[in-house]
Amino acid sequence: MLRDTIKAAQITAMKGGEKERLAAVRLILAKIKDRDIELRTASAPADDDAMVIDVLQKMAKQRRESIQMFETGGRDELAAQEKSELAVIEEFLPAQLSDAEVASLIDGIKAETGAESIKDMGKVMALLKERHGTEIDMSKASGLVKASFG
Repeated sequence: MLRDTIKAAQITAMKGGEKERLAAVRLILAKIKDRDIELRTASAPADDDAMVIDVLQKMAKQRRESIQMFETGGRDELAAQEKSELAVIEEFLPAQLSDAEVASLIDGIKAETGAESIKDMGKVMALLKERHGTEIDMSKASGLVKASFG
């Protein structure tokens, strides 16, 4: 399970004295614990790996946005810290599909659903997320879907 891999990474970082990596892994584990608490009130337990991947994707997205803002604001030291955390987070994410692969999936889904206009974008995005949500940055995918309707 992905959760166990992350816990093992925490122990390795502690033993290796890797302070920055340890801090990033602890952040990941804290977010996962927060999500666990949220889901206790949910009716059905979710697939654990899918939940962990969702948490990791949100954390990665936050880091990318922060990096961009810090670099725009001239705060390179803070951007560097965020990049370091992002690198650790991305280690645990499944390999992401390239833009060309995502475009191919989008074309397949459009053909399957008969989507022809931007009005059908919601259907395409829903199927894309359902089938490949862990392998795709959905914010990038949104732009690709929009562009595919040109």
